[in-house]
Amino acid sequence: MGFFTKLFGKNTDKLCAPMAGRAVSIDKVPDPTFAEGMLGNGIAIEPTEGKVYAPCDATVDMMFTTGHAVSLVADFGAEILIHVGLETVSLEGKPFTVHVANGDKVKKGQLLIEVDLDAVKAAGLPVITPMVICNTDDFPTFNVSVDEDVTNENVVIELAK
Repeated sequence: MGFFTKLFGKNTDKLCAPMAGRAVSIDKVPDPTFAEGMLGNGIAIEPTEGKVYAPCDATVDMMFTTGHAVSLVADFGAEILIHVGLETVSLEGKPFTVHVANGDKVKKGQLLIEVDLDAVKAAGLPVITPMVICNTDDFPTFNVSVDEDVTNENVVIELAK
């Protein structure tokens, strides 16, 4: 029995970090849409590597044509948005390589997107990458792990209905 099951008396669903880097609180994102939770609660990664992985088993709901963001629906129902950097849609897909398409079933750890972080930085854009749960209200138990170095093996969000 896991810690959260003992504490809350219910099983939790887990999301791992979508990128290697430093997990930080969503309010550290220098964009009010994310920092103020307008799209939902979550975390952000200050990435050290330009690979975005599936945080859990899910279905690709929308792979943005520019490759700067992806929305997933977790097998347990969470609606997840991973937005690589800020204002990166303006790069028109140039530093991004997409590895999945709309409707694809993905497994935790599967490569979704590759990004040239140096190209994003050279364009003067932040590389901080928010991961938000757009249907946060469906999960009354919502716990995050931040202020630590993470990879796709580390759980950063635990949810329960």
